[in-house]
Amino acid sequence: MTKEEYKNLVKKHTPKINHIKSIFLSFFAGGFIGMVGQGLIDLYINLFNVTIKDAGTYMIVTLIFISSLFTALGFFDKWVEKVRCGIIVPITGFAHGMTSAAIEYKKDGLITGLGSNIFKITGSVILYGIVAAYVFGLVRIIIGG
Repeated sequence: MTKEEYKNLVKKHTPKINHIKSIFLSFFAGGFIGMVGQGLIDLYINLFNVTIKDAGTYMIVTLIFISSLFTALGFFDKWVEKVRCGIIVPITGFAHGMTSAAIEYKKDGLITGLGSNIFKITGSVILYGIVAAYVFGLVRIIIGG
């Protein structure tokens, strides 16, 4: 098989993606997660009479728990197929990545399986998040803000 035949074969079997539809689905899914997050903050403030800072922390923990639970139950992957980045960019995507790795490698044991691989997908997010925070902190110090 030549390279050209291979390219044609790949092109033939590559699913067609409606980018406009994907953009709108991602936008609304991310917006929905934001709306749920704000609803949780309001709920925690009104129900438990906590500060907005504490309610924000509880909201993040709740979203992480829900996305991890839905990953374990098999719902999250199906939703990601439908709405793509709208659901994996927020904190829910980070929790999904860690839970997926934990589920996949748990059979290999706590040390060589789970411990060695839980950050396999999310490690780059942590690394570049720390690097970006460091760089932006330096920029802020230099600018004097």
